[in-house]
This record gives sequence, structure tokens and C-alpha cells, in this order.
Amino acid sequence: MSPPLALGQAVHEVLESLSIIETQHRFDVPLHERFEQAWQKVRGEKGGFTDTHLEDLSIQKGKEMLERVTKHPGPLTRLAVKINADLPHYWLSEEDGIILCGKIDWLEYFPDTNQVHIIDFKTGKTEESSDSLQLPIYHLLVHNCQNRVVSQMSYWYLAKYDHLTPQEIPDLATSHEQILKIAKQIKLARQLQRFSCPTDGCRHCRPLERVIEGSAHFVGNDEYSADVYILPDGDKAREEESYIL
Repeated sequence: MSPPLALGQAVHEVLESLSIIETQHRFDVPLHERFEQAWQKVRGEKGGFTDTHLEDLSIQKGKEMLERVTKHPGPLTRLAVKINADLPHYWLSEEDGIILCGKIDWLEYFPDTNQVHIIDFKTGKTEESSDSLQLPIYHLLVHNCQNRVVSQMSYWYLAKYDHLTPQEIPDLATSHEQILKIAKQIKLARQLQRFSCPTDGCRHCRPLERVIEGSAHFVGNDEYSADVYILPDGDKAREEESYIL
């Protein structure tokens, strides 16, 4: 856990909770009040905060983003589809024993065409790379976990824009082939217990390596019963500039 993840978790919880509320009542409770409740789950060391200044900064960033949504709610005022699963998933390859799973931030529903619009909320200043696999994965999940066709896909950079940033819809067959190839590589690496890093270590692995080394602090378990650790001496300057949801 780290401050960027804590902020993302809290903002995501607030916005996701709106999708199961009837459209006319979604903003009956101010978003900042929902945020204060969600923040209790990541307050202090539970969110990787080692000082009150960084936590106060994160809280302020979260409230600013939710204030933007309150003033410019856009698709959040319209009908939404909620996939009936805590964690949407399907067989990416039953033959290989591989399941693809993931959570979709928002599915806007178009009743006139019975189609859906995938919306992914972002809190970072840096925009998503064009070769990111996030939208291809989301497209596969939505296509296989409900019956409506995906007609639009967008990012919403909550820290920067009042409006959505439309994205091209990835080809399903290409996405399936690309992601299955990676999934098979992951499966084989796990079976052989041979994890060869092409960059000889990266920012994604180093924190986990420190957990194994015993230099991280255990703070509890998350909603999926996974162990949660924090690195008290993390790079705060980088954290403040890298909020991602």
C-alpha cells in the first residue's frame, strides 16, 4: 500500500458506489461526505502515510477531484450497467486453465441502442500510454460478462479535465490473442518458478522485494484477505506526483 493507491482506492469506492443508486438520487449525499467515510479505511499507516502533511495533501486532492465530478457529473447522471459479480471474470482459455478477471469503473448504458460505454477513472497527471493493455482487458471482460455491445470507451482524468477523453475500441480478436500470449507466459513462469525480469528489476518489483527482505511494515489485510505492507521510507516526492486510479 502507498499514498497513491490509498487515494485511488477511496475515490474509486465513492464513484463506484453511485452506480447502484437510481440516477435521480446519486448525488443526494454529497460526494465529500462519502469520501470522508471511505477514507477511514486508508487513514494513517493503513494507507501508507507516514506523516500528516502527505495525508492532508492526498485528502485535498481527493476532494478536488470529487468536486469536479459534482460540478460536471456528465455520464454519472445517466443510466449505468452493473455487472452482477464482485469480480467480473470468464475463461480466457479453459483449455489452458486461465481466467481473466477485473473490475470495471463505470459502464454507461444507452437504452436507445442497448449498448454500453466503458469509462475508466484516472487520478494521475500522466495520461495512459497508447500501448496499455487496460482497455483491451476491459473490453474483453465486458464483452464476455454481459450481453451488450461496447460502443464507446473513455478515460476520465479527474485531476485534469471536466470531460471524458474518448479512446479507440480495441479489436476483440487481437486483444484476446495478445493477452492470452502474456497469460501463458505468466502461467509457465509460475509452474517453473522461474521469473526472469527483462529489465533486471523495475519499480513494480522493488517494493515487493523489500517486503520479502523484511524491511516493510505489515498493517493488516485487504478486502480480498491479502497481506498489506507499507514502506515507511518511500519516496514521498514521487508519490505526490503519481496518483493513479
